[in-house]
Amino acid sequence: MSDALDKAEQAVRAAETDTAVVQLAMAAMELAKAAQQTQALAPAHQCQHDHRQRRSAGEWIGIACAVCVGGVGIAFASLALAILGGVAAIVVLVLRDMWRDMKKGR
Repeated sequence: MSDALDKAEQAVRAAETDTAVVQLAMAAMELAKAAQQTQALAPAHQCQHDHRQRRSAGEWIGIACAVCVGGVGIAFASLALAILGGVAAIVVLVLRDMWRDMKKGR
């Protein structure tokens, strides 16, 4: 913005023939400088409420896909644990039966 003000000042100095135009231009430049100084001195606005960015549709789709993949993973893990529990139960029963047979002397 200061480039534009410098160019305007140079144009005003060059236009010395019409005094009303020069006075109007100088007044406009002073007004612009005052506005620029006011903006520079004004403190930044501090909001009291929380600004949250809303999620886009793509982010929601990504979250939904991650939840679905996680759910399928948990289902497979549960299935694997159920199979492991069944196999462990069978192994324990077979070993118990073998132990009883050994005790009886078979």
